[in-house]
Amino acid sequence: MTRYDIVIVGGGPGGYTAAIRASMRGARVALVEQGRLGGVCLNCGCIPVKALYCTAHHLRNLPRLQEHGIHVESNFVSAEAFARKAAIVARLTKNVANLLKSHEVTLVRGRARLLGAGLVAVTQESGEELHLEAQAIVVATGTRPFLPKIWADCAETSDEFLTVRTDCPRRLLVVGGGYIGCEMAAIMASFRLDEVLLVEKASELLRGFDRQAVKVMERELSAAEVRIFKGTTLVFLEKDTHGTRVQLSSGETYETDTVLAAIGRRPNVENLGLEAAGVKLAEDGAIAVDSRMRTSAENVYAIGDVTNIVQLATVAIYQGEVAVDNILGMDREADYRVIPSTVFTFPEMARVGLQEDECRAANLDYVVGSFPYVGCGKAQCDGETLGAAKLLFAGGDGALLGGMAYGEEASLLVAEMAVAMRTNMRGMELADTVHAHPTLSEIVREAAADGVGLCVHKASIRNHRGMR
Repeated sequence: MTRYDIVIVGGGPGGYTAAIRASMRGARVALVEQGRLGGVCLNCGCIPVKALYCTAHHLRNLPRLQEHGIHVESNFVSAEAFARKAAIVARLTKNVANLLKSHEVTLVRGRARLLGAGLVAVTQESGEELHLEAQAIVVATGTRPFLPKIWADCAETSDEFLTVRTDCPRRLLVVGGGYIGCEMAAIMASFRLDEVLLVEKASELLRGFDRQAVKVMERELSAAEVRIFKGTTLVFLEKDTHGTRVQLSSGETYETDTVLAAIGRRPNVENLGLEAAGVKLAEDGAIAVDSRMRTSAENVYAIGDVTNIVQLATVAIYQGEVAVDNILGMDREADYRVIPSTVFTFPEMARVGLQEDECRAANLDYVVGSFPYVGCGKAQCDGETLGAAKLLFAGGDGALLGGMAYGEEASLLVAEMAVAMRTNMRGMELADTVHAHPTLSEIVREAAADGVGLCVHKASIRNHRGMR
């Protein structure tokens, strides 16, 4: 039996970064992974989607090249875009393996099962079982897509769409108006499919994001000929010789080549020996943890999507850092108040902290500062004038409560908002921070200046309730 300070089960973003961090702090670490390193994010989530998104972005910009005097003929081969995506994933997966090796993390291949009392059994592909002993165990097994059994033969999940496929279908129906569904609909529409349908059972897409931003995103989807059905469900689907026949709750029937189900993910908690180890599950079926990422079992921690607190790779990495620091004797709690999230649609959307509907629901006194992309010189130069940034400040002391942006590189603008929140910057402090010119980042400064009533690049159309 091999002894380690920490054994981590799962090699996704949370698991492998936790392993490296622990090794950097001097711990002897083993990482157990049955499948491909990098987890969902690297293999069938964030990375492959963004690789395809980059291709879609170029395709959307082709007609605008003539404005620059560039005249090209478009000959798009979608299979080559899928091949590029696969090559990027392969390179990054190899990079993860090299990082683990360079940091002297022991990689153990196989399926893990907790035996209790600091013991982990690993069943290898050969059938041989290894036993590892650890002072602490970290469970980072992630999630899998939810697919109703009655859809199993007629639909595929994002995991299959992004790993098995070598090309896109001619016709696509996406079920689910969350970030996965909206991103895939936007990308595939840019790939010039014959038909893209987006079906969402709720009355709105992307709940939790600013309604103004979502409205603009829906308009852009419609302009790309995506047919959007809100407040709608699938009542029947069946494969036939022409593809898959789908009936919506509205009564309409469609023929499509592929049904992509993006309706949520479920924690991977089965056959891990959690019950025997004394690890309790929450009501939603995820592993219950406290703010230090401790489970109900002594010296057993859990991180990432398997905890179902926030299903983002960045949160999994953050939780891994918190868990490792606590295992190694520090006292650290996870704080989820400043968690930026992004959606790579057209336009990009990003948010952090509280949004307007949340402020209103909590009856908070707040001030809004906003600035449109069209007022930014760099956005004009780039030809990216669709979008805006919005900051929410506490009405009393001017503390930043939250912010959002939609438009080109919104995912970068929200990073500055997150840093400002994390460092407790006030509106005036952010407005007084000099930004390079011309840059898109000036949009954030201008929004902050608007919040304090001092935005010189915005026409005055009302009496501003600013904070001096």
